[in-house]
Amino acid sequence: MKILIAGGAGFIGSHVSKAIERAGHLPVVFDNLSAGHRWAVKWGPLVEGDLMDRASIEAALRAHEIEAVVQLAGSINVGESMQNPGKYFRNNFSISVNLLEAMDAVGVKRIVFSSTAAVYGIPTKSPIPEDAEKAPINAYGEAKYFVERLLDWYTKSRQFQCLALRYFNAAGADPDGEIGEMHSPETHLIPLVIYGSMGTRPPVKVFGTDYPTEDGTAVRDYIHVADLARAHAMGVEYLARGGVSTAVNLGSGDGISVMQVLKAVETVSGKPVPHELFERRAGDPPHLVAQKGMAEAVLGWKPERSDILSIVKDAWAWSEKALREGLYSE
Repeated sequence: MKILIAGGAGFIGSHVSKAIERAGHLPVVFDNLSAGHRWAVKWGPLVEGDLMDRASIEAALRAHEIEAVVQLAGSINVGESMQNPGKYFRNNFSISVNLLEAMDAVGVKRIVFSSTAAVYGIPTKSPIPEDAEKAPINAYGEAKYFVERLLDWYTKSRQFQCLALRYFNAAGADPDGEIGEMHSPETHLIPLVIYGSMGTRPPVKVFGTDYPTEDGTAVRDYIHVADLARAHAMGVEYLARGGVSTAVNLGSGDGISVMQVLKAVETVSGKPVPHELFERRAGDPPHLVAQKGMAEAVLGWKPERSDILSIVKDAWAWSEKALREGLYSE
């Protein structure tokens, strides 16, 4: 199949492109390169375009005879979303409206959407099942949930097939070392800890030490980006087989605290991680861990490389390469 990867030059998008190519399909990356990187597009053509421009989307869909779309484009900083909610509804919801309208106009009706565990807000039980209440506590999660609701309507009224993949914490890097995480500014914990340990960044900031968790720091479910990417390839194939629209969690099912992440980096690096303690950030739940069985039942997917040491080892190797090759920009 020919598959449009919206946001395919970014961290997750580049890994998804590789997984889709490895599965025997052609990834066509559609990206404005505002947050992605030209060097990360290695497995198919790059179409430079903006999802706010519906005509350019339609042109790309037609020119490349696209059969399905993976929508990964959008803004991802939870803290920033609390300060600038308009940006997050524009860059996550509005662009998805444009994309779906363009797809409908061209007749492409299969889409895999990059959603998030943030749609659950502060869950009432853990691990979190897919049917848990959706009560986002930040604008990022709310905008993503708006897209999920929109996908439901396109399923009902426009006969779309839609698969929403609710990510927990994507981390790590390509095990082959070809691509990896590179945000500017970087906001994800594991690269911040790694670069702090390498001495290229200030000490990492630990936000909140009074959560109701074992060591007082927030607990998250880390999923290796290669496992995550593979789920997208399997998701496109699921829809191609006639799979019904649904939403599934993508997580490892294991809860790892911020301090446990620091200890994992110390284990891999062999040296202590400099860090500083701060108050909690607004919009951060104390505990987010996936109930993961539905992804296996629906897609046949389960994580293979998502233990925290494997994640950190791959991320560390990529970070060394990024520094060596001048890709690191902070």
